[in-house]
Amino acid sequence: MVFSAAVLVALFAAIPCGLIMNEPRSATVATFAGAMFFLIYVIISFKRKRIARARVVISFILIFLFLPAMLFTNGGVYSGAPIWLLLGTIYIALTLDGKFRVIMLVCDFAVITACWVVGYYFPELITEYSKGGNYFDSLAALTIVSVIVYWMISFQSSILSKDEEHKNIERLFDQTAIALVDAIDAKDEYTRGHSRRVAQYSKKIAEFAGKSYTECEEIYYVALLHDVGKIGIPENIINKQGRLTEEEYEIIKAHSEIGAQILQNISEFPYISIGAHFHHERYDGKGYPLGLKGDDIPEIARIIAVADAYDAMTSKRSYRKPFPQTKVREELLQGSGTQFDPEFAGIMIHLIDIDTDYKMSEMDSSNENSDLGVLIVDKYRDNVSDGILLSPNMTTLKIKVDMDDSKTGVALGPGIVMFDSLDTRFHDNEKEINKFQYFEYIEIRFDGEYVNTGALKTEVKSTGGGDYSLDYGWYRIEAVRIKDHALIRIICRDNTIEAIIALPDSSRFAYIGLTGEGCRISGMSVEKSQEKKTPDYIPRISEEISYIDVPAGDIPNVQIDGYRTDATQGILIEDGMSITFHTKSLPTARLVWHCPSYVIYSSDDGTLNGENYKEYSYVRLDGENWEAEEVAKNEMIIDRDNFEGWDSWMEYNKDGYECTIVFNKAQNRVISYTDNCGINIKVITEIVFKSEQIYVALSGDQCALTNIRINKI
Repeated sequence: MVFSAAVLVALFAAIPCGLIMNEPRSATVATFAGAMFFLIYVIISFKRKRIARARVVISFILIFLFLPAMLFTNGGVYSGAPIWLLLGTIYIALTLDGKFRVIMLVCDFAVITACWVVGYYFPELITEYSKGGNYFDSLAALTIVSVIVYWMISFQSSILSKDEEHKNIERLFDQTAIALVDAIDAKDEYTRGHSRRVAQYSKKIAEFAGKSYTECEEIYYVALLHDVGKIGIPENIINKQGRLTEEEYEIIKAHSEIGAQILQNISEFPYISIGAHFHHERYDGKGYPLGLKGDDIPEIARIIAVADAYDAMTSKRSYRKPFPQTKVREELLQGSGTQFDPEFAGIMIHLIDIDTDYKMSEMDSSNENSDLGVLIVDKYRDNVSDGILLSPNMTTLKIKVDMDDSKTGVALGPGIVMFDSLDTRFHDNEKEINKFQYFEYIEIRFDGEYVNTGALKTEVKSTGGGDYSLDYGWYRIEAVRIKDHALIRIICRDNTIEAIIALPDSSRFAYIGLTGEGCRISGMSVEKSQEKKTPDYIPRISEEISYIDVPAGDIPNVQIDGYRTDATQGILIEDGMSITFHTKSLPTARLVWHCPSYVIYSSDDGTLNGENYKEYSYVRLDGENWEAEEVAKNEMIIDRDNFEGWDSWMEYNKDGYECTIVFNKAQNRVISYTDNCGINIKVITEIVFKSEQIYVALSGDQCALTNIRINKI
């Protein structure tokens, strides 16, 4: 706006200059008309808050209309016109940004060059002045443009100075807030870092909810200070080992009011107290301190409530270990609409789904030595490192092994345990084995000996060739898992042990943990390749177990071993079409979302993830939905009046059932219906951009889909 005002001054100043030089009246009228248009358009754009569009429109007018006209009607290259033309270049450089600014500057240069060439070869097109007139025009242009440039440089310097001052204040606020919350979190060793993590999770939820950059930053700081009220809670209650009594819980609840009182005095950030005051309100109205319900709870507080619950469940407490991600996900799902806002709980669930390496959760080990990067194993398997997830992307570990001299020749030395567990950790007592559904595949020692516990088949061999770039005592471990086969190489200086393990299924996860007997493992580093290995990388030693070896329907049966690991071929959606199929959970299914799902999408060739792929909606039959908001809007209507609970739902899926999904389509709107085990789902998908061909594919998580029939009217 400031620069537009400067350009207006220049345009109106050019009118008397033209009169002094006796320019044609038509040129003066054109300049006046251009200045008035510029003035009116800028005022209207400012009032209607269409400044971004105004900058683009004015740039086009300057480059392709006004500047060429000025060059041809104001004496050409021998007058002050070239200096006046600088205003266009300066305007583009200062008001536009990104790639568009570069494009417009190139256009500006091209147009001016073209005008100069035309003016040179066709001088009769140029309105010439006298030598004195050209001199005066050049002097006036130089003076006015110089004043404008000086004005703009001074203004920009002032803005930069204020911006730097603002950034310094922000940094001071950030550092003060972090120091404060770190001091509060430090009162309890089990909540250390809690406030920072909640702030990061809250910001991530806000980003996925489509909030602006400024809103996300505000939410971050509100969440950062949400527990500031704990400064007024006695340490003996905060640090109590075990669960709180009812009286102690009432004292803890007071931290919401205390936090609000502390923060409401910060007048520069009036919203900052919202998180502290309302983050323990529940969506169903059963929270505290005011018992607010639904949308009556401030949106910021609803976001923080989800982030706070996620961190509480994934963090270690004095009375329990962290919940595994799968358990956390289930708690969020079951609390959606009661404890949590369904929209923000859904986003958090989606973040869990895409966090396949569990980078979000607090990676707190129960093993003190592994926290320090050192694993000391005295007795057989009395210490096992946290599990490292295997995938088609090669995982490479490098470790240093030192044997206990007092046990040399007696102890077994280092080894690897391959297992699956809900909390990604090794377990050896019956209670935890059942609780975390621990399943052990195999133990492989570094001398090539192994104990097959749950694998279908194992082949272990020594290939002889080692890696002489490794120092003595150092090992490199390469591990990869493709569907129901895994390969592990243990490489030292003078030998390589290679093990191929046939797993009992493709559905369970596979983790490896370092262990052994009478050894010290240190210096561990882990790298995961970005490139996935092809299915033929691991030689198959056992037939794959299939749950879809039955006659197919209209399209091939499909077995989905993990979250969207496979899907049916694309089916073109037609109005009134329905799809019927038989679904059954795999034997390893253990969670409510181990069920079928369907994807509504478009692509050039009709295949899932094909060329120009756009995904409009992903619907699980347990009632979850995820959408890509930039390409579609989804409304999900769920009726659970006849729903008997999640235990019945899981049994229903394990027993298997016939499912029908009905589709109605009108232009870019698709409505889908399905009703299973008391969960009635209706999804209205409005596609933003026109797409003639819209497809659906069946997918899911740990389920087998057979006898798939496509019924068209």
